[in-house]
Amino acid sequence: MDDQTLRYIDLSLAHDGRYQVTNRRGGVLPIGRGGDDTDFTPVELFLAAMAGCGAIDVGLITGKRARAESFDVRAEGHKIRDEQGNRMVGLTLTFDITFPEGEDGDRAREFLPRAMEQTRDRLCTVGRTVQVGGPIEYVQRDDS
Repeated sequence: MDDQTLRYIDLSLAHDGRYQVTNRRGGVLPIGRGGDDTDFTPVELFLAAMAGCGAIDVGLITGKRARAESFDVRAEGHKIRDEQGNRMVGLTLTFDITFPEGEDGDRAREFLPRAMEQTRDRLCTVGRTVQVGGPIEYVQRDDS
């Protein structure tokens, strides 16, 4: 694959079992294991990635008709352990969007279900990757 398709982050140990992830633009995000600190856990980041990806796509589509007055998304699911190992099931994104009164708002409200379908079925890279699946390689860096 060519370099234009490559996306990456770097994750480093910060301290005390906490990590920080850095994107190529220099943004930094703390990651924790859960417990008493406020850092996001990997599962929470996964849910945030799904919600963010879906919200961006739905927002771009409906925003062509009317700008939302409020736009909230809840991503949720159940973390389970079974014969297949640890995983998330029952993943749901709930959109709570308010559009202005009037013709433009009516068009956005009318198109919202279609925007959500397009996002779910072909646009959201994060959600599509989960739905389609595929192997993930775990590779040890060779420093020799």
